[in-house]
Amino acid sequence: MTTLTEELDQITAKVQQEQQAAGDRINVCVAAGCLSLHSDAVQRALEEEAKKTGARCAVRGVGCMGLCSAGPVVSHESAASNSDEQAARLYGGVQSEHAPQLIASLQGEPVTKLAISRQLPFFTRQTKVVLENSGRINPESIDEYIATGGYRALMHALNEMTPAEVVQEISASGLRGRGGAGYPTGLKWATVARVAGAPKYVICNADEGDPGAFMDRSVLEGDPHRVLEGMILAAYAVGASQGYIYLRAEYPLAVKRLGIAIREAKRMGLLGNDIGGTRMSLNLEIRLGAGAFVCGEETALIASIEGHRGTPHPRPPYPAESGLWGSPTLINNVETYANVPPILQRGSAWYAALGTAKSKGTKVFALSGKVRHTGLIEVPMGMTLREIIFDIGGGVAEGHTFKAVQTGGPSGGCIPESLLDIPVDYDSLTQAGSIMGSGGMIVMDDSSCMVNVARFFMEFCMSESCGKCIPCRAGTAQMYGLLTRITEGTATHRELDLLIRLCEMVGATSLCGLGQTAPNPVLSTLRYFKHEYLAHIEDKHCPAGVCDCAASIAEVAR
Repeated sequence: MTTLTEELDQITAKVQQEQQAAGDRINVCVAAGCLSLHSDAVQRALEEEAKKTGARCAVRGVGCMGLCSAGPVVSHESAASNSDEQAARLYGGVQSEHAPQLIASLQGEPVTKLAISRQLPFFTRQTKVVLENSGRINPESIDEYIATGGYRALMHALNEMTPAEVVQEISASGLRGRGGAGYPTGLKWATVARVAGAPKYVICNADEGDPGAFMDRSVLEGDPHRVLEGMILAAYAVGASQGYIYLRAEYPLAVKRLGIAIREAKRMGLLGNDIGGTRMSLNLEIRLGAGAFVCGEETALIASIEGHRGTPHPRPPYPAESGLWGSPTLINNVETYANVPPILQRGSAWYAALGTAKSKGTKVFALSGKVRHTGLIEVPMGMTLREIIFDIGGGVAEGHTFKAVQTGGPSGGCIPESLLDIPVDYDSLTQAGSIMGSGGMIVMDDSSCMVNVARFFMEFCMSESCGKCIPCRAGTAQMYGLLTRITEGTATHRELDLLIRLCEMVGATSLCGLGQTAPNPVLSTLRYFKHEYLAHIEDKHCPAGVCDCAASIAEVAR
């Protein structure tokens, strides 16, 4: 009788034979960013042109290739290149009318006007672990994931490791939660595994809601099986038999591809009862959220899955002890689970060798804002902000100067040019007045007003507050009003002092992380850009020319 491991080997051999027979591979990014630029039409045009000309190639839709600012992005992997990413040709700004030129170039010179150099620092400075398959496999094909070594870590763990050994391997790797707080993943797993009681649950927090963040969405759109494999391994380690993926309904493409992946995994016997012929069982379900930012908080997320209003609850007890329906519950985010299969496949020592002493591995960032090369990147922990923004991102546009970078979304802070040489790790960012967060990184140049930036994030927090606790509900509204007065040029030093006191009060007394971190953008901009606040208050002038203080004052006078 053929074992599941043998079946995986057979699928791998079949995919490799099919790829060799098909010849060259043309990969079209069909992630959300490129789809918004009609990359699906580009894919159809390439398929039709290949069929018409009889070209020996396979046209495939793949996940995000990273350089979103150049979309729609297409890559050409020669059959002779053995799928080496650096050997593949890369094209940007591809439209349907370019299909004849691209197909005609398969055996000749590249289409120069569309070509993107693989030697750009954007590509050469990255280290891909979570994103190693994104842009290279069809996210709707379990066979292609298996052909990259997918589900081998799972079979190895089920057949050759005890649950305790899996937990130990994750602990030894130094992996910390990628959702923002950076809690040691192995410690969390060990806590859930140690707590007596059944049933136990595993939850994937895919409620990515930070402005400018699209890391988790891109991973789910480009490599959903990696996340599923990580969740199955986590369930085995902690003794769970039921899991949920909490995903916001605003991500329909991720919902679709994740649903396909779950069905394919069930068909293969990788989900459901007696996985891989063992006694391990796990059922996974998708739960759609309505897009409430507060549901990224663990207890609010659990309440939403249970069918209640998504509001946070005081802790302890923590979900590891009493979570979903009062049972021990493990919650990690998308990127955390996506790190698990390669750790178990290559070993904890390999992973621990990446990054810094206290921040191991790599981190995926959504690089956006006033930077030349926007997109999805993955770098080793410890790389400096300057390297990320100016080497990988290409710096700000000509004629402008860098002013600040916002990390950690609404819960983070704005870091000035003087601190660009700090390493990107959990501790260094916290010391600078920001946080790692889930991985949003928004670059701002001299055209940005830092007071207005703080006001934008405060408006977001005010709107997303669940209203359960008064400090967050009332405090964010009051801070937003004060920031508005400052941008209008109608505030005095008294209002600035009140703003600072409110920041301290809201951060210290709010129930959950939303309110506790809501003041961060204000405090960090006051710390590094107080002169801009003073210019609005004392000179009734916005240095960046964003806030029309004079017009506002004239309106008040009338």
